[in-house]
Amino acid sequence: MPDDTARARRRTGAGIALALTLVLGAVLAGERQEDDDTACAPRTVASWAPDDGLTSAFARYGDDGTRSDDWTGGDGTHSVRLPDGRLLWLFSDTFLGQVHRPPNPVGEAYAWRDVTAPLVRNSAVLAREGRPEATLAAPLFPDPVPGTWRWPVAARVEARSPGATERVLRVLLWVRRNAPYPWIYGEPLATEVATLSLPALRLESVATVLDQRHVGDLSRRLLFGTTLAEEEGWTYVFGGDDGRPASRPASHAYVARVPEGALADPAAWEFWNGSGWQTRARPAPVLGDGRRTGVGSAFTVTRDGGTYVLFTMAAGARGPTTVTAYWACAPTGPWDGPAGAFTPALPGPGTAAYNPQAHPELSRDGRLVLSYDVNRLETSSAAVMLGRNVSRYRPRFVTVRLGPPG
Repeated sequence: MPDDTARARRRTGAGIALALTLVLGAVLAGERQEDDDTACAPRTVASWAPDDGLTSAFARYGDDGTRSDDWTGGDGTHSVRLPDGRLLWLFSDTFLGQVHRPPNPVGEAYAWRDVTAPLVRNSAVLAREGRPEATLAAPLFPDPVPGTWRWPVAARVEARSPGATERVLRVLLWVRRNAPYPWIYGEPLATEVATLSLPALRLESVATVLDQRHVGDLSRRLLFGTTLAEEEGWTYVFGGDDGRPASRPASHAYVARVPEGALADPAAWEFWNGSGWQTRARPAPVLGDGRRTGVGSAFTVTRDGGTYVLFTMAAGARGPTTVTAYWACAPTGPWDGPAGAFTPALPGPGTAAYNPQAHPELSRDGRLVLSYDVNRLETSSAAVMLGRNVSRYRPRFVTVRLGPPG
């Protein structure tokens, strides 16, 4: 009995010591996590404000009539920082030509384009610190065949091949073609990657990395490249499906990964299938139930320390006007949200916001710059290509401060 009592006391003492060690370790780990900028923590929109400076910069550039072949408006707003410090803005459908201003603007008067204003499927504008300075010859990415076009989406500067010292610009492209209603934004065909030389920005090649023509159900076709994130030698490329394309409801988000330097190599792409990464598998969605949660056809992902933050138009009735956010500790999720919804300004009634995109290269003072595109609410193909009122087809900008939910 004395031996058993002694052993029990020793076990009790050891247990108390272990418990104290675990508690102390947890406290120290918590302190380290608070001090560690790479730790994952819940994040959502703590506050936001219009960025009138950037919005006005694009309005001034679009209204400038010194050239007839430069950008006067567009959507699909993406940006990428080039090694020489310039910022390259990439746009999808773009109006060129001249802008006319009323001599004595009063009431509902607005600046407008002629109905014959040239429309190209994509364009690129060079800028310094976000302020546009010059439009490259448009379209930058030619149509593959008549009736089919390319929309540029996310881009990054990376090694020409894994381990190489030479850098090139890689631009993700969505390939679509004309299609009947309800496919007013075109039938999704494939995801491509364009390679451009630096610093000249000469288009060298275009490679197909995911062909979807074999998928019979158009609503299940996936396009990748709406946004990307970089971490530990990998480029994570996010994509989605169109769902019901005419109304743009909540769609599903997917993610692929590619080693740094290999975006243009289709054999290097791996897709998340719900439990692991595979090169030949039907990807599984990482976000979206088709009702309360999900993404628009274009969304954005950025990083705040060790946290991934996703911005998208809200699902449901508030979708055409409201931006909301999700957060996760990994690109594959699980994604928590939606939360932090806000409604940015629109240029008058009958318009909608879409395609929120993060521009971390312009972020300052702890605030993230987001752009959003605007257009009319009509779902006819003619209305989507609205060109008269210039304020209804130009990007607008806000700054967002991230913080813990609640």
